[in-house]
Amino acid sequence: MPMLDFTLLYFFIPVFFIISITPGLCMTLALTMGMAIGIKKTMKMMVGELSGVLLISLTAVVGGGTIISNYPTAFEIFKYLGGGYLFYVGIQMCRNIGKMSLNTDGSHSFGQTGYELAAQGFITAIANPKGWAFFLAMVPSFMNYDKPLVPQMLAMVIIILIIEFVSLMIYASGGKALNEILTKTGNVRFINRVAGILMMLVGIWLALS
Repeated sequence: MPMLDFTLLYFFIPVFFIISITPGLCMTLALTMGMAIGIKKTMKMMVGELSGVLLISLTAVVGGGTIISNYPTAFEIFKYLGGGYLFYVGIQMCRNIGKMSLNTDGSHSFGQTGYELAAQGFITAIANPKGWAFFLAMVPSFMNYDKPLVPQMLAMVIIILIIEFVSLMIYASGGKALNEILTKTGNVRFINRVAGILMMLVGIWLALS
């Protein structure tokens, strides 16, 4: 008897890819950081974001929504703090100051550590209630509870992380390409403003979602 229900997995892959590639909080953050700091540094943010997605997906499969229902106040505080920080970073970028802003000559005196970037990605993923709602609603429906759960969980988590990483890279690459186009025309301050506004919108989106 096979331990995996491949029919459910085959359906899950295209469904999750469509949902993952659709613009959302984490994809907008990847686009913004790709524009502001490049793909290589944005990948450090992806480590945190994927860690958050891993935690959410495992929670959805194992325990449902008990964390959100048992600690709603803590979840709200976490969400507002994360959104407020991203909004603050966006304001700094609009003013051409701060750790993520490009210098006016197009160079970058980047000051954020890998841990800070990973924390931004993790907070954005974990504090997004729409992400929790999606995983809680969808992931269990693709589990066959008549078969062993551990192999199914492992396969589904691997699929989720691979698809999410590919989607993040697509958005980060798009941001990097946009940066290169604008830098060639000498619009460095414009890059900072666009990236800053996007970062502010992500913060507002996170806080109000």
